[in-house]
Amino acid sequence: MDELEILKKDWKKREHSFNQLTEKDIYKMLHKRSSSIVKWILIISILEIVLWLTLSFFTTDEHYFKTLEIYHLNKIIPVITIINYGIIIFFIFQFYKNFKNINTTETVKKLMQSIIKTRKTVKYYVWYNLMMSFILFILVFTFQFKYDPNLNEVIEKATQNVNPNVFYTLLFAAYTVCVLIIIGVIWLFYKLLYGILLKRLNRNYKELEKLDL
Repeated sequence: MDELEILKKDWKKREHSFNQLTEKDIYKMLHKRSSSIVKWILIISILEIVLWLTLSFFTTDEHYFKTLEIYHLNKIIPVITIINYGIIIFFIFQFYKNFKNINTTETVKKLMQSIIKTRKTVKYYVWYNLMMSFILFILVFTFQFKYDPNLNEVIEKATQNVNPNVFYTLLFAAYTVCVLIIIGVIWLFYKLLYGILLKRLNRNYKELEKLDL
């Protein structure tokens, strides 16, 4: 065997070792990036609940409780609020668990599984908040429509000059549009907060798929 063949074999061996090293480096980089993304998801969810608690603290006054009493919601709304915050805290705990799992992951497959779990948790969290917002809007509208004396007075006057069926249809349509717009704004809020992070996490997942082949 001449010297050229020996050099070729030696080069192939080294090339293989370089590829292995490169895959390890890529995994470490993806692991670090994924861990950072999940950490930010956790931080944002904590900041979000702090924001809502702060807003609730400054808006919950005597007028607020009086309005709830007029609408006959003074018992059910506090219960819903406590349950809601309990569920949000549960989601935050899940984000924390996802962060810890990703930090301690040592294989490509386990990291991919952790990424999938994190994405699902975020999606469930966003859908829960949208659903809860929708339910609260419907609940408040229903009880407001039934018990608000000022609104009932306006409706009574309006239906004297307009066909009641037409008026109620227009009122329902207007309220539905308002609710959809508000829900849409909330969805965009979550899309901005978590959507970018989830896209980056998805890119990491696709890169890990290449390593796992």
